[in-house]
Amino acid sequence: QVQLVESGGGLVQPGGSLRLSCEASGSILRINAMGWYRQAPGKERELVADSTRGGNTNYADSVKGRFTISRDNAKNTVYLQMNSLKPEDTAVYYCNGDVTSTVVPYYRNYWGQGTQVTVSS
Repeated sequence: QVQLVESGGGLVQPGGSLRLSCEASGSILRINAMGWYRQAPGKERELVADSTRGGNTNYADSVKGRFTISRDNAKNTVYLQMNSLKPEDTAVYYCNGDVTSTVVPYYRNYWGQGTQVTVSS
């Protein structure tokens, strides 16, 4: 079984920074696309940023210039560097990835458990 485990969330002041990480573990053969999503109270889950295995990235307009997604394929890990945080960024952030494993030899989609990011004074 494949699991995605996030870390790095917490409480920060407006203008502050956080770095989220998500490590995939289990019987992993290969990970294709990975991304970060977030969901605020009363809102639908939305894409924040994603990255192909080759490093092509895209971002939601609301975070361009402030957030950076990166990945370390050797460690099966994806990161989200968040700078100049705003109260509007407050949400539960979820890691997502398309993964093949020894059990399921084709790409399946997995979600992390989510980590809370709160931006407040």
